[in-house]
Amino acid sequence: MSKTYGVGILGAGNISAAYLRLAPLFKGLEVRAVADIMPAAAQKRADEFNVAAQTPDELLKNSEIDVIVNLTVPAAHYQVSMDIVSAGKHSYSEKPFVLSLEEGEALKKAAETNNVAVGSAPDTFLGGAHQQARDIIDSGKLGTIMSGTTHVMSRGMEHWHPNPDFFFQVGAGPILDIGPYYVTDLIHLIGPVKRVTAFTNMARAEREITTPDSPLKGTMIKVGTPTTIHGVLEFHNGAIVTIGTSWDVASHGHNNIELYGTEGSIYVPDPNFFGGDLTITDIAGTKQKVTPWDHPFGVANQDLDKDVPRANYRTAGLADMIAAVDAGRPARCGLDVALHAVDVMTSLLKAGETGQVMTLTTTCERPAALDPAAARALMK
Repeated sequence: MSKTYGVGILGAGNISAAYLRLAPLFKGLEVRAVADIMPAAAQKRADEFNVAAQTPDELLKNSEIDVIVNLTVPAAHYQVSMDIVSAGKHSYSEKPFVLSLEEGEALKKAAETNNVAVGSAPDTFLGGAHQQARDIIDSGKLGTIMSGTTHVMSRGMEHWHPNPDFFFQVGAGPILDIGPYYVTDLIHLIGPVKRVTAFTNMARAEREITTPDSPLKGTMIKVGTPTTIHGVLEFHNGAIVTIGTSWDVASHGHNNIELYGTEGSIYVPDPNFFGGDLTITDIAGTKQKVTPWDHPFGVANQDLDKDVPRANYRTAGLADMIAAVDAGRPARCGLDVALHAVDVMTSLLKAGETGQVMTLTTTCERPAALDPAAARALMK
């Protein structure tokens, strides 16, 4: 790395703690300030992690900040990212980084004009289990991936989140809130998507907040977006994958991602997390649990006192983007991949509204694989 890049965090909500806690694991970056429209929230995080507390405007003008991480609510992602790139700083956003293709194209143009980079979560596909799945697929052991299924379904957020209203509004819902993990992992594993279609509905027009200890417990949320989406993705390589996302499901028995090749199948763990168990089968269907490889982003570092500790390396995508800026190479969590994922998800919603098969107007290259050596190169 040619220098250490100064990082600012814009948005001091729940997710900011993960970035502030994990950023010190990575080379070439240093979190120097946190900002929020609520000064008390910024000050709380600043005191907790020994960084400066600033207003959003101060952060944008801070000459010691090269990159700003946009952790605002989804509806604000586009405008905040535009403010960041217009200030001449690189932007890395939580998902989804925009809510429409028009916003994404405008942000891309602004980034090019200002000669800065834009990246976006999710970066969980950089985790050890997902990169090992990529390595197995790329080896040809499973033949050609021709079909598959992916499911992300639950009761919804109103049972555990203290303020779940935004999850049920336009710009969120299961496809735009949780779907990015699954869609991005599929793009990483298979490649870009060509066409989609879908059916959508919602089980309830209103939902009651039942989160224990929430000050909003007992209040009702008006639902403004579909809460069940069943779709089909056709990939450029010919693969056809069904996708089911829902917050109307009490229980189910589906694996997170199953991909079916001409010579075998692979069961991929939850792409909301960096680690997990991999299983493959041969052409006869004989299952074999895969021995995890020695990948640094698969090592459990969270909940070590629990029965199932997890690997959490959030900030890996940011670190890779900064390394990519420094080296002049494409970032694995770069704008083109993120924009294509947004195209997939918004097209699924549009297909649900119209009953049409939607041909996508974007494409991207598969993100470069991140083998164990490449992952270690990002870490201190």
